Amino acid sequence: MKRIRCAIYTRKSSDEGLEQSFNSLDAQREACSAYILSQASEGWMEVAGHYDDGGLSGGTLERPALQRLLSDVAAGGIDIIVVYKVDRLTRSLLDFSRLVEAFDANDTSFVSVTQSFNTTTSMGRLTLNMLLSFAQFEREVTAERIRDKIAASKAKGMWMGGIPPLGYKPDGRSLAVVEEHAALVRTIFTRYLALGNVRVVADALARDGIPSPPRTTATGRCIGGVSFSRGQLYLILKNRIYLGEIEHKGNIYPGLHAPILDVAIWDQVQAMLAANLQGKRTGTYHRKPSLLAGLIVKAAMRAATGGACQQGAGPLSLLRQPLAPGGRR
Repeated sequence: MKRIRCAIYTRKSSDEGLEQSFNSLDAQREACSAYILSQASEGWMEVAGHYDDGGLSGGTLERPALQRLLSDVAAGGIDIIVVYKVDRLTRSLLDFSRLVEAFDANDTSFVSVTQSFNTTTSMGRLTLNMLLSFAQFEREVTAERIRDKIAASKAKGMWMGGIPPLGYKPDGRSLAVVEEHAALVRTIFTRYLALGNVRVVADALARDGIPSPPRTTATGRCIGGVSFSRGQLYLILKNRIYLGEIEHKGNIYPGLHAPILDVAIWDQVQAMLAANLQGKRTGTYHRKPSLLAGLIVKAAMRAATGGACQQGAGPLSLLRQPLAPGGRR
């Protein structure tokens, strides 16, 4: 009797409950093992090793256990893939067609324990395509509901998770002020008003030995502890959360958290940021402003040199030539 090698693949979208001694992945694997055992008379046997993806969505194929499974299929070590339901394998119709192509190329099929399908027939493929279309529809509807819930919660001023901005820490569905960090935020705003340039502010903070405070996120990742970058400072200076507001897709809502800044300081900073983004360098905040900034550009150099940088040719070479009497080159 020919031995048919069967691999069990399990997946769970969220990581909730995975810490339990018997979780959803174990339940799926147990049902699949029982099904393989019931087909022992046909030569079915379970291969060693587990292919479990916990806390990963079925909307993508970038899953570690699934990639290992596909590698073993390509190596010719698996004849049948057993899943509890088809949507455990994928929820995307496009991804399903890619998987079927990979399975067919290696003479591998798959079986759903709770759904009777045969991928070797055209009718079986049609049924699977219909089922996956509904699975993809369900995933998209669920995503829309989540987006609507987030929008409705932010309209009520709630904090919907993520890394809180400097000066705050999570407090349920709101934010609590961390006074030590809030004082640093106020310092950044006042220094920008005094210096008028984000780069100068970053240099001043680094010179004074004031780094971004080290913080630990909810996932245990450590952030901060290094010098402020200009990008970080721009995000701080334009973050309306410091006014006690919540922004979502261009809409501004009153937040449930306490503000850190006064409206007057915020308005002054925003006006200065807008003035500095007009695209004209006047040299007001530079000790030695560049007289040629914006006048010599790469396109002009290419046009003058014929697309190549040659030694002694082009407009830049003229700058190296000494001035003749009367100021002419």
